[in-house]
Amino acid sequence: MVKFALLVRLEAKPGKEAEVEAFLKGGLPLAKEEAFTPVWFALKLGPSTYGIFDAFADEAGRQAHLGGRIAAALMAQAPDLLAMAPQIEQVDVLAAKLPG
Repeated sequence: MVKFALLVRLEAKPGKEAEVEAFLKGGLPLAKEEAFTPVWFALKLGPSTYGIFDAFADEAGRQAHLGGRIAAALMAQAPDLLAMAPQIEQVDVLAAKLPG
């Protein structure tokens, strides 16, 4: 069961919305490579507001993800694409329904 998660909020710079969407869609193959990341969603919350929700079985998985390729790519692209630094919250999953 996933118990640990990250909720990330991203605000695109004006005119960078399509680039943020492309960046997020490009993160899916990287997320699929991470065995410690069983749940990963890229979200559009509003016209220029985006998010990432991912969940993990343990704290080690969450920390490995934070130190992984997706996080590194996000931090490298943030100054060009985002109006402010990503808002990263470590959250706990209280209940979940997953396939399988």
